[in-house]
Amino acid sequence: MASDLLYLSNAHVQELQITAREAQEAVLAGFRDNSLGRNVGRPKSAISIGPGSWFISMNAVSEAGGIGTVKMVAVASDQAHRTTSRVNGLVCVSDYKTGVPLAVMDGNSLTLIRTAAMSAIAAVYLAPEAPVTIGFVGCGQQALSHLDAFTDRFPSLRKIHLLSRNRRSAETVAIAASEKRLEPIISEGPSALLSQSEIVVSTVPSSPGLTPFLDARLMPPSSFAAAVDGARSWVSEGLSAFDRLVTDSLEQSKSPVDASGQYVKSVRFQDDLVHLASGSSRPDAPIRALFAYQGFVIADLALAELAIQKARALRVGTILPR
Repeated sequence: MASDLLYLSNAHVQELQITAREAQEAVLAGFRDNSLGRNVGRPKSAISIGPGSWFISMNAVSEAGGIGTVKMVAVASDQAHRTTSRVNGLVCVSDYKTGVPLAVMDGNSLTLIRTAAMSAIAAVYLAPEAPVTIGFVGCGQQALSHLDAFTDRFPSLRKIHLLSRNRRSAETVAIAASEKRLEPIISEGPSALLSQSEIVVSTVPSSPGLTPFLDARLMPPSSFAAAVDGARSWVSEGLSAFDRLVTDSLEQSKSPVDASGQYVKSVRFQDDLVHLASGSSRPDAPIRALFAYQGFVIADLALAELAIQKARALRVGTILPR
């Protein structure tokens, strides 16, 4: 096997133009393979270096895909006037049989794509079948990625409620939503957004002094929340209002987390995406469902495999000697 190494920068990953549907299909297949024992992913390992700051590592292998991956993520505390992303990652890919390194790729765009794909897949099983309204709490890059994923998956969407501590960010997402023919409504507070959204996506970053402000009891009886933030922005005493609580991997997480990152003791997850992807059916009756998660490496494995396939086909990337 050649010893050359494929390097995919953030620009290279964007050049691949991985569509929302491609990402969802790849991630869904990855979780199905996991349920069948065709790949293995280990819970993330994290070292905290201060409030809101971690170094995280995750690893997975796929016999079916012929690769193994290690993802390293560094999360820096939320600082004022930051000019760089507070979350940065790299994904290293090796051959499954020989262990020879195959590729190194920037993890930032891949993380955005895979996270939104996971939320959309969970929504297929848990959200109202033809939702009209969606609400975003947090309007950063994750919101834009989720906008692509959910408008692709749910063409019935017509209105989007937006809540952000930075109005300019909300306006940026509003413009992107208008281009997708959604009517944007910038909210002044969480109550109206929660009560009027059939789907809610929360992407609130961890920060010292964060006080939960989202109350599930305000959501419609038939609704779905994707808590990309692990539910840290949700009021703990309101979580029991969800009829069903699901995460990406029960092996990795047993409960949602609070603002300090500690597991909530009042509720526990009942199911995970590994099981849903294995062939679960939608609920027969309307429910209020939560998908709270912190990212399972199987999704990164799936996106890394897809990225390498597209990079080879499109001749994208830089070949480096080892």
